[in-house]
Amino acid sequence: MARGSPSDLVSEASHRPWAVPQEPWLTEQNWADLLFAHWPLPPALIRNLVPAPLQLDTCDGSAWISVTSFLLRLRFRGLPFPFVRSAPELNVRTYVTVEGKPGVFFFSLDIASLPAVIGARAFYRLPYYRAAMQCADRGVEIHYRTSRLHGPRPASFVARYQPVSEPRAAVRGSLEYFLAERYCLYTVTGRQVHRTDIHHRPWPLQEACAEIVENSMAAAAGVVLPAAPPITHFSRELDVLVWRPRRVELDTRQLS
Repeated sequence: MARGSPSDLVSEASHRPWAVPQEPWLTEQNWADLLFAHWPLPPALIRNLVPAPLQLDTCDGSAWISVTSFLLRLRFRGLPFPFVRSAPELNVRTYVTVEGKPGVFFFSLDIASLPAVIGARAFYRLPYYRAAMQCADRGVEIHYRTSRLHGPRPASFVARYQPVSEPRAAVRGSLEYFLAERYCLYTVTGRQVHRTDIHHRPWPLQEACAEIVENSMAAAAGVVLPAAPPITHFSRELDVLVWRPRRVELDTRQLS
């Protein structure tokens, strides 16, 4: 699945803000034909939608909401074959930090694989939903469509997008770096916070031209996006390693 072995990937870690976990990774993933669509929002508009004690991570005074569409391949450690073969996935996320480690918080994740929904909800405590999805490569342009099949609110996304620049790594300290270079995700169950570490090479980002025809994904989570067009980036492919979630032991004062 990966370009090179997972051990080669782990060895490329000088760009990370903290060390790669010492314990074995759990899954090997590949994300392909990916669109990042990012919108700035006043932090007060989403603070109540993000559980405490996650601290909103802001850039230039704004919180950010991202809708990310891509093709996923997934293999568990020790299995010779992929568990998920090129299933479209789309997530809605914002940016948070706990104990100085910046990460992401997911409002929702939609995927065209029922086993993936069941497994991710049970093991990672992530809000996955099954959806009818299509991701088609029409030469230069990617055509992406999704419609949620189950969940408290309907959600859909229809877009066409393509890269319009050469790939480059984000410059540390830039908005691109803030939005893309995240090496963990957070979930909150009751009063318990869990961190899941991930690892990948620096994102090979390209500027993107995107026509978003329909998008109710953020609205389904209670987030009203601004009318202004999003900042968009494309990435052709990225290999990712994911560890098992670990509970974060926080000072009890942070939970009050």
